[in-house]
Amino acid sequence: MFLAIALAAAAPAGAQDFQSTQALDAIVAQFAGKPMGEQGGAIAPIDRRLKLAACIAPQLEWRGENHDAVVVRCMAPAWKIFVPVVAVPRPRAAPPAPMPATTLVRPAVPVKAEPVIKRGDAVTVEAGAEGFSISRQGIAMNDAPPGGRIGIKVDDRQPPVQAIAIEPGRARLPGFAEGS
Repeated sequence: MFLAIALAAAAPAGAQDFQSTQALDAIVAQFAGKPMGEQGGAIAPIDRRLKLAACIAPQLEWRGENHDAVVVRCMAPAWKIFVPVVAVPRPRAAPPAPMPATTLVRPAVPVKAEPVIKRGDAVTVEAGAEGFSISRQGIAMNDAPPGGRIGIKVDDRQPPVQAIAIEPGRARLPGFAEGS
C-alpha cells in the first residue's frame, strides 16, 4: 500500500507514459532498508535513460540467497530490472564439528575370497555358445577365487591360457557365457 502511495506521490499530475526511476529508487531503498550507497543499499541510482512502461504496482524481491540485487518486476505491462546492492558481508558457516571417536566409520576391508582352484589342480577349461561347446583339460598355474583370473597350462609347448575360475576343477574362457 505504501509503495503505491510513494509511486503516486513521485509521479507528476496527469497520465505518465514512463515509470519514474526516482520513484523506483525510493521503493528499492525502502525494500532494502538502507539508503543508496550504504552497505545493503543500492549501489547507484537506476539509469534515468530507462524508458519503462508505467507500472501501478511494482513487485520487489531479493535475487538469490546472497541478496546481491533487488529484482523490480511489473506484471502488466511486463518488465523486470535488477538493482545491484552493496553486498553485506555474511558470516561464514562454521565447519562441521568432528565426529566423536565412537561413531567414526572405518573403511571396509576387502575380504579375500578363498580360492576354488589352487596351483597344480587339474582343471577343465570350457568355452561355448548356443549350439556348441568345447572343453580341454589343463593344470592350474596359480590360485583363483570364484570369478578370478587363472592361468591354465593346456599344452606344454604353448603359454598358459587365461580363464575365469567358476568352481573347483572348472574354469571358462573369457567372453563365453557360463552354462553354454
